[in-house]
Amino acid sequence: MVLVLALLLVPARLLFGVSCPVVKHDPPSEAGKALLAADYAKAESLYRAAVTAHTGDADANAGLVHSLLRQEKVQEAADAVKAALAAQPNPATPAAAPTLAALTTLRGEVELRQGEPWLVEPTVLAAYKLDPCNPRTRLLFARFAEVSSRYATARQQIALAHQFDPSDPEIRAAWIETLPPAQRITEMETYLSTPTGDDPETIREMKADLDRWKKQAGTPPRACSLASATTSADIPFIKLIGWAGHTRASGLEMGLNSTPIRVQLGAGEGGLTLYRPVAERAGLKRLTASDPGAFPGAKPTYTAHADSIKIGGLEFHDCHLKVIEASSPDDDGDGLIGIDVFSDFLLTVDYPMRKLQLAPLPVRPQQVAPAPSLHTDRTEDAEIASPLATDRYVAPEMKDYAQIYRVGKSLILPAGLTGALVKDPAAAAVKLFILDLGAPETNVSLGVAMDVSKVHEENQSFGSGKMQVADEITYNFAHMAQKVNGVVTTNTAAVSRMTGMEISGFFGANTFQLLVMHIDYRDGLVKFEYIPNRGYKFE
Repeated sequence: MVLVLALLLVPARLLFGVSCPVVKHDPPSEAGKALLAADYAKAESLYRAAVTAHTGDADANAGLVHSLLRQEKVQEAADAVKAALAAQPNPATPAAAPTLAALTTLRGEVELRQGEPWLVEPTVLAAYKLDPCNPRTRLLFARFAEVSSRYATARQQIALAHQFDPSDPEIRAAWIETLPPAQRITEMETYLSTPTGDDPETIREMKADLDRWKKQAGTPPRACSLASATTSADIPFIKLIGWAGHTRASGLEMGLNSTPIRVQLGAGEGGLTLYRPVAERAGLKRLTASDPGAFPGAKPTYTAHADSIKIGGLEFHDCHLKVIEASSPDDDGDGLIGIDVFSDFLLTVDYPMRKLQLAPLPVRPQQVAPAPSLHTDRTEDAEIASPLATDRYVAPEMKDYAQIYRVGKSLILPAGLTGALVKDPAAAAVKLFILDLGAPETNVSLGVAMDVSKVHEENQSFGSGKMQVADEITYNFAHMAQKVNGVVTTNTAAVSRMTGMEISGFFGANTFQLLVMHIDYRDGLVKFEYIPNRGYKFE
């Protein structure tokens, strides 16, 4: 398997004399036109008829699976792939290998969407052995590599996928994200000028990205670079007060252009977001016009520039951040900060001692440690966009860390769940959960809860109506086991769509408040420690 993986990283045209021609697409069928027009229900109906007429047709099955996935009919997509693979000759003939490779890649796409990324790499390798020239196999490998913090590999595989099939809309969209800014603008304008099969929400997001790239064109990048001699810091948490004097959240104190501010930790959309009164008080320079709210009812926002940010003895210069055109709804808070702001550091989130520690990340062999920055601007391009993108590095001193997956700012943990209905950890289904430092409670999707625990109804704490609550679930993650009583259920459909993987819930404070968390954003690694009798700094 290791040899095949190494071969995947070599252009297919160089392997054993193999030459990979550019894919030539026939004019789209009526089903294909419906899919490109984002009429997914019509596309599904037409592709089902095509599959019925030609069971083993790879293109018809791909169209059916993609139209189902676009409608979030994930289980139906899995069933369609299973049926298509079952109809293939066994063993596969050489002539059937390309079709089997395409269907195997489809299975991998569904595995990723089902929230089983650990199955994807073996699937990719199986498809590659059958057909090293399949561009969708390369795209699938790139997607898996990116969520696994293997950004250099992802860039290479996207480039190969585009080389083999520059007309596939999904491949084009992924390739555009890897381009230099000026070329990215041109290619995205072209991409959005024709039907691509994207839903209206995705198109809206792409247009917003395009507008942002145009605004940034010609302006020097703001690095928010470290100006201090030290690269380590201890930053104590502060208590933010809510209703009737109760602690509503943990926060951090910062200096913004020498103005003291208080921001809520682990909240918001990532990056650093402030409310307009404090931005004006600190003398931030407004850089953009107001953008409409990201969702109905949301306040407009704009991008601003800060000359300096001081936190925990560290000082950073030349930073961009987001400002909300509104006052804070909380008297004691000036904004929100995501833990991803500190992703250039090795993070220790010490909940028992109520502090955040920043330390240098391990230096890669034969490399000089780059100066860390603060990632205050959540609209920064992803790691895959950089020509200096790197793959995960596991330093010797971090060999006991566990792998996590990452999509944007979200850290995603696999966890095996046991409870009254599943008592054997060996039989526990492994699900994906987002580590949410801003959430007070762990929650779980209703379907997953009902598979492992008894579920009952409770009155909601606020408002009217009932909520579904799992009696007890034990989460097994990153070499730890944590029992949580009274786990509230939630709908995870939206976050599953955004991440492209089935998310079964969020880890909140009642799961990790007794733990010390060590987080390496760069390499997708995490370690949890439980230290008995470790005291709280305040409470």
